[in-house]
Order: sequence, then C-alpha cells, then structure tokens
Amino acid sequence: MHYMGLNEIREKFLTFFESKEHLRLPSFSLIPQGDKSLLLINSGMAPLKPYFTGEQEPPRRRVTTCQKCIRTGDIENVGKTARHGTFFEMLGNFSFGDYFKKEAIAWSWEFLTEVMELDPNRLYPSIYEDDDEAFEIWNKQIGIPAERIFRFGKEDNFWEHGSGPCGPCSEIYYDRGEKYGCGKPGCTVGCDCDRYMEVWNNVFSQFNNDGQGNYTELVQKNIDTGMGLERLAVVMQDVDSLFDVDTVKNITNHISRISGKTYGESYKTDVSLRVITDHIRSTVMMICDGVIPSNEGRGYVLRRLLRRAARHGKLLGIDKPFLYQVCDTVIQESGGAYPALVEKQGYIRKVIQVEEERFDATVDAGLAILNDMIEAAKKAGSKELPAADAFKLHDTYGFPIDLTIEILEEQGMSTDREGFDALIQEQKERSREDRKRMGDVGWASEDLGLDKSLKTEFCGYTDLEATGNVLALIAEGESTDAVRAGSKVTVVLDKTPFYAEMGGQVPDYGTISHGDCEIEINNVQKNGDGRIYLHSGVVKSGVISRGDTVTCKVDKERRQAICRSHTATHLLQQALREVLGSHVEQAGSYTDADHVRFDFTHFAAMTPEEIAKVEALVNNAILEGMNVRTDEMPIEEAKKLGAMALFGEKYGDVVRVVRAGDYSIEFCGGTHLDNTAKAGMFKIVSEASVAAGVRRIEALTGRAFLEMVEKREETLNEIASELKASPNDVVSRAGQMVEEMRELRRSIESLNGKVAEMKLVDLFNLTRDVHGVNVLAAKLEGESPELMRTLGDLIKERAPKMVAVLAVVTGDSKVQLLCVCGKEALKAGAHAGKIIKEVAKMCGGGGGGRPDSASAGGKKPEKLEEALEAVNNIVDAMLK
Repeated sequence: MHYMGLNEIREKFLTFFESKEHLRLPSFSLIPQGDKSLLLINSGMAPLKPYFTGEQEPPRRRVTTCQKCIRTGDIENVGKTARHGTFFEMLGNFSFGDYFKKEAIAWSWEFLTEVMELDPNRLYPSIYEDDDEAFEIWNKQIGIPAERIFRFGKEDNFWEHGSGPCGPCSEIYYDRGEKYGCGKPGCTVGCDCDRYMEVWNNVFSQFNNDGQGNYTELVQKNIDTGMGLERLAVVMQDVDSLFDVDTVKNITNHISRISGKTYGESYKTDVSLRVITDHIRSTVMMICDGVIPSNEGRGYVLRRLLRRAARHGKLLGIDKPFLYQVCDTVIQESGGAYPALVEKQGYIRKVIQVEEERFDATVDAGLAILNDMIEAAKKAGSKELPAADAFKLHDTYGFPIDLTIEILEEQGMSTDREGFDALIQEQKERSREDRKRMGDVGWASEDLGLDKSLKTEFCGYTDLEATGNVLALIAEGESTDAVRAGSKVTVVLDKTPFYAEMGGQVPDYGTISHGDCEIEINNVQKNGDGRIYLHSGVVKSGVISRGDTVTCKVDKERRQAICRSHTATHLLQQALREVLGSHVEQAGSYTDADHVRFDFTHFAAMTPEEIAKVEALVNNAILEGMNVRTDEMPIEEAKKLGAMALFGEKYGDVVRVVRAGDYSIEFCGGTHLDNTAKAGMFKIVSEASVAAGVRRIEALTGRAFLEMVEKREETLNEIASELKASPNDVVSRAGQMVEEMRELRRSIESLNGKVAEMKLVDLFNLTRDVHGVNVLAAKLEGESPELMRTLGDLIKERAPKMVAVLAVVTGDSKVQLLCVCGKEALKAGAHAGKIIKEVAKMCGGGGGGRPDSASAGGKKPEKLEEALEAVNNIVDAMLK
C-alpha cells in the first residue's frame, strides 16, 4: 500500500470497473428524480432504484458510479466527533440481473489487494450468518481461512429497508493496527473501536420484501456495492479521520488561514473547523445540483447547513462573510470529478454570499427580538428567559442558543437550558419518527398488527422455568397460526419467566418447548406500551402453534452472570458517590453477562487513585456477602428509605426497590443476586468521557474477570520469557534494561555531537545570503532525526544570523523537517514555525512551532528537493 489522494482513488475505482465491462455513469443529482420518498440522495443505490425494481431498463446490465450523498440524521454530532459528516461520496458497482456473488466478491478482493495494494492479511470479510454460498466463495475460491471469515446476524449483514429488494451482504474490513484499537482483550472485527474499518460492502439483492416481512426470491438477482470514498482514503493515507484526508484537509486549511486558527489547537476550535469544513462541502454540492436556500424541504436543509457553518465562523472570530471564499477550495478539490462545479462557480459563490449576508441580518433581527423578550422578562420581575422563548428564537429565527446565553449573561440573566434542550429533543423525536415512516431509502415498514388486548405476565423474578400459553406467533413480519422447524419466529405468551431487555439490562436467552418442538430464544423485547413480551428465536424442531401450552426455560447460567453484573452496577454507583460526591447520577447503563458499562454525571476524568478507591469499595461490598432483597412499595415510602431513582425517569405510585445490605438502595426493575458475594470480583477496565459532564466506566465481574486474570498471567509469563527472567523478577529486569537503554542513548548522543561537529563546517559552506541572513536548506543523507536535532541546536548556538531548514527521510519513507533561527535572524523577521509550515505543506504534511525552532513531517519524499529549493523564496518574502 502507498499513499494515494482521494481523487486518484476515485478514478482508479471507476477505471477498474470499466475494465470489467461496466458503464461509467456520472453522479446523479442530489435532488431525487421521480422519488418523493427522499428529500436528498443519501446512498449510491438510491438513484438506481428503478433499475433494481425493474420499473426502468438500465442503460447497461453493468454500471459503476461515484455518487454524491447527503445525510443529515446526525447533524448535531457533526464537528463534535471526527467520524460524523453530512456529505460523502459513495463508490459503487452494480449488476442488474448480470453477474452475482462470485464475480462481485472476486472483483472487490482484486481491487483492494492488487489496485490499492492493501495487505491481504489485514483484510477480513464478513458474511450473513446463513450465507454459506458467500462463505464458500471467500474460503474456497479466494482462499481466506475459515477463522478469518466472520458470520454476523441480520442487523449487521442483511440489507433491507422495509419493502423492496433486499438480501444478505458481505463486508470487507481493514485492520488499521493497534494504535486505532480499544486495547481490550478480544478486540476483533465487529468491535466498536476504530481499528477494524469497513471499506467495502457487497449487497446481494436476491429477495423482495413485501413490507410485511414476506420474502420471495427475485427472478433478477442484483449486485449493489457501496464503498465510502472518504473511508478508503483514510486507509490509503493512513490518517485518523475523514477530516485528515487530503482534499478535505485543504478546505480546513483555507478556513484556518481566514480565521487565524489552527486545527489541533483546542477541542472547541476543532469542532468549529470541522463543522464549517463538512457543511461547506455539502452546501456547494447541493447548490450546484439546483437546491436553493428556503424555509422548507431540501432548501431548509441547505439553509440550516449554511447558517450553522456561518455561526461557527463567528465562534472562530470571523465577523464577515467568508464561506463564499472557502467554496473556491471545495471546487478546486472536486472540480475534476464534477465539472459542473467549475461551470457554476460564480453562481455557487453568489448564493452562499447572499445567504451569509442574510444570516447576518437574521442575527440583527434576532437581537432585536431577544431584547424585547429581555425587557418583558425584567418587567415581570424575572431574571430567566423562558425556554419556549429561547427555542422560538432558535427554531423560528435561526438565532443560536449559544449567543442567546451569552447576551443573557451580560444582562445578569439566564435561560432554562434544560427546558430548551427538552424542546429540541422533542423536535428531534418528531423528525426521527418522520424518518422512520419514510424509511432510510424510502421503502417504508409496516406494524406487526398484534391484537391490542394481548398481555404477558412476567414471573421471572422468582421462576426461571414456567408454563405459558401461546397467544400469538409472528413469522416473516406477519401473524400466523403455526411455524415449522427451521423458521424464525416471535412468540407472544400469556406468562413468561424471560426478562425483556430494558433499563440497560440485556434480555434472557433460553428455550420454549412443546412436545417435540423446541425453540431457541435469543432475544426478548417488550412492545411499545410494555404490555406484550416478544420472544424471538428459531424453531429447532417440530411445530409451534397458536394455543399451545409451552414450557419456558431461561438459561440459568447466563441469567446468573447478568445478575452478577447488575448487582455490581448498584454497588458501583454507591461507591462513586462516596468517592466523587453526591452529584454523581446514573446517566445510562448496560449490563450483560459479566460485563458492566455505567455512565454517570461527573465533570472531570477520574484519577488513578479515585478509580482504585471505587474498585476497592465495590470489592469490599462483595466480600462482605451482604444479602440483596427486593420489595415493592409506595414511591413515597421508598423515597423515605433514601432509594436512588434514575434521573429523568418516570415512576408509578408503586415501585420496586433493590437493597444490598445497608450499603445500596435503588429503584430498579432488573434481576439481581440474592447475595453480593456471588458477584465474585469486580475490576474496572476503563474510565472515559462520553459527553460533556458525563463519564463512562466499563468493568468486569464473574467469569470475565477470571478470563482477564488468566490472560494477564499468560502475558506476564510471555514477558518474563522474553526478558529471560522469572515472573517475580520482571520489574527489576525491566528496570535494568531501561538503564542499559539510557546508557546507550547517552552514548549515541555523544557520538551524534561529534558527528555533528564534523558536518557543521560542510553545511556552513552551503548557505546563501538573503537580505543579510544566511539561509541553509539541506537534506541529510543517511542520518537520523536525532542527529538532525543536534545539528539544529549547534546552528542556533553558533550562527546567530542563520536560518536553517534540515531534512531527513526515514526508513518508512516519511519526511522529517527541522527549522531553526538564530537570534539575529529572529530580529530580522524570520520565524521558524511559519517557515516550516510552508515547507511541510509542499511535502504533503504539516507542523509548526516556536519562532526559533519548529519541526514538521511529510508523506511525500519525492517533493522534498522542490520544497528545499523554495526555502530561499519563503525567507525572502518573510524578510521583505
């Protein structure tokens, strides 16, 4: 694998599939044509739906595209993370009744390993759990060992959106290396961390879903490949996120130059730079395709994106319209692939500039309205602006809440931020429900249509085995009277011992049986109003019928493991309050077999000492062997006992209270141990931030704790073996090795000093005079970065009139740069940080530093000579 620009990747993909007899089609407009179910094109296949459904004849049976896409479902997260964005490009190869799995898989592998030259050993395919055909292709034809092919369930590897074409899919993941991993034992494909990145998704459209969960085999089987261009660029450029990809980063750099802010300075600055970078990409593309700002539909999406970007410009200190200037860089980076951008550049600039000016007017109008609201509040004797007023300013007039709060503070007032956030959340919920009704690509799903009189009694607090009557059966999305072996089924019972997923606790697993029929249950959920328990699983044998009396058996071992985790969670919350303070509130939790994830309110990272204290308190509570009891009681009585409630949760008049001795008492509807000692041991494995003022602890109990201890012991033994020491002597042996390395480093530094002295004379002979300053630009052949730094220190010390730029190319073909400026050179106007920034940019990198010393890196060693030749001109321009 070698560095490859985003534009080069796009062209290589399209050219590759042209070589496989695909017709290259230009990107379709972001405005859907003849599809009222979509506001904007949001996937590579969306504009091709008529070809998949057979409504239209495709221009050729094989097609390849790079499709512009917009998604705004997570707009509030854009900028806050390096993952989220509203605009992306989707590479795709499509077959309409032509080739199928064999060719699609083979070509995806060929492109990634031969054209992109990705290491095959770092690529891992996944398949739908039942797709043995795809497994055979990967295993027998491509040659991937069985243990490197991952089978995932319907949620991950079956592509469908309500009614319409659907089918299993096969994804390909790339292992980016340990530095992107979570560091947890067992981290592998499917982990939520950033190590294993999905770079390819082959969708095998072989079924039609009628919207009722009924699947029929398609006469014309299709291929729909989706691959995010920016994602692949992240891999090919070995960068952290889409905001570090070459074309995107150039946009951020333009914004940085306008604002005087540098990406990486602070989280707050980075958020604004990311928001502006992402939103200007989206808006330029939308305007080019004919969207204009308005107060409804896609025009409102455009206006909202532009105004969010403009607001973040103000947060960066930019007090005048600037986005229309940044759009030039967007067009420069993407105009080669989308010529219409260049053709409409003047128009795009004008639309953006006018909207920015209108936003400034909106801010002025909002100020006038806000001032009226402030006066009204003061006359009423209030120092708080009602949440409804703040929301109206935000929603109707586009006035930013941050600006509202800032102005109120200047007036000695505040607003009900929680109330405002609640109104925003209600708005989001309405939008989310709208999106659910429409479907992600416009194929809506239908309700299960169960009788509303049905109700399930839960007896699982006391019984792990019980009999119940089958009230209803659901198969393939429809109510049915009987389901046979080999089918998936959802069973509704009048009575159940199975705990349904809720309150952060995962559901029970187990079996439902009747005569020779056995159903393996792997999920239990409640319906919307909580009356009905939906037991989902697979009929392993026999036939299950409506009206049958069945035996339910909960997996006892798994239930016990979940109870260990849940009881430990209660002990953890009390321990956190003791160590950190009474402000700690539960903000979310997830408890499964021997694993705890607990979110809580706190405003700083926990120190190692605090983590150790919390862990010790929990383990002491476990070792004390306190009895755990549960009682139902009136809510007022529970409050008098001091029971902790979940913040923001609504409770009825009667509540369930769980007590662990006198140590912990909480409202809780989950399942628990009867004695804390049965939790075994408790170990915190991580503590981190998940949101402003919210921290997350992950911990292990029970068998997971034992497995961790065994793995650590194994690791310790391996380290001891490598160090040729016993496990007890590892620390002392490691200390000896560290001291030996220090001695070696001192020796190297001494030798570097002597070598540097000898090289210095030769380097001084290479200087050029620029306005009375001696300028040196040199590549140090075969030398180390350490020697380069030693030379830099000597030059600063001995040559006060010198500006020196030194460079080395490391073994991994990366450029390392150093610039130093002597005292006299500084007085003349030289600045090492600014010089190195310009030089590094030419080498495909970045960096900076102090006026007298600055360092940088680059990824394009082939550009180094050109960059060094430019040093004289850079210094010349600086000293004029």
